[in-house]
Amino acid sequence: MATVIAVANQKGGVGKTTTTLNLGFTLAHVGKRVLLVDMDPQGNLTAGAGAAGKCPSTVADALLDRSKPLPVAAVDGAFAGRLAVVPASLALATAEAALLNRLGREFRLRDQLQTVEQDYDYVLIDTPPSLGVLTINALVAAKYVLIPTEARFFSLEGLRMLQESVEEVKYLNPRLQVLGIIVSKYDRRLKEERTVSNYLRRTWGELVMKTEVGTNSKILEAASGGMSIFEIDGGERAVETYESLTGEVLARG
Repeated sequence: MATVIAVANQKGGVGKTTTTLNLGFTLAHVGKRVLLVDMDPQGNLTAGAGAAGKCPSTVADALLDRSKPLPVAAVDGAFAGRLAVVPASLALATAEAALLNRLGREFRLRDQLQTVEQDYDYVLIDTPPSLGVLTINALVAAKYVLIPTEARFFSLEGLRMLQESVEEVKYLNPRLQVLGIIVSKYDRRLKEERTVSNYLRRTWGELVMKTEVGTNSKILEAASGGMSIFEIDGGERAVETYESLTGEVLARG
């Protein structure tokens, strides 16, 4: 049975998709069978994994019609057989509005994942920057939530809001736990970021991952080119960072 992890934060631009994508690549690199689920209508995870246009349907179809199977697009290349993607598109935004009038709307993704999760070791779910029905679906389906955050003072409120939301979602999914908090897009040269990083560790203690994901142009370059960090020239530092983060995830979950 797969370990299901939702990557969430109600604030945008904190590195949710980047975390989901590169954690998925690295888990597959170490031999795990991984399913990436794109629950963001922007579809950046789908594009970053090179899965855009590979399926005639998307996650929106499976959420709206429970009789339709969850669409799964296999990733080719070095990760063939170990990595697959449930794609999203802008149609997911329309589906979110339609789900508000459907019975059992919060459980649609959980029920669909239960039909395929035996084929994977890890399921990683990327979420949009809001606590709408799509994010709630991800949290209800997950055993763990992984929270990327920037080391900026204005990011702390989003972190607190998500922790409150996790407690609310436990009414629907009592097993949900916070796997960890990731300091993402970290620039050690900036005093504010060093101060906030230290504050996070004092306040949330062991929940904060030891690995910090620094700013790295190769991470963005790989994602925009639909490649993994293992395939891009000069990506060694990014690989080291995500191998360290993956080791922590494996140890915790």
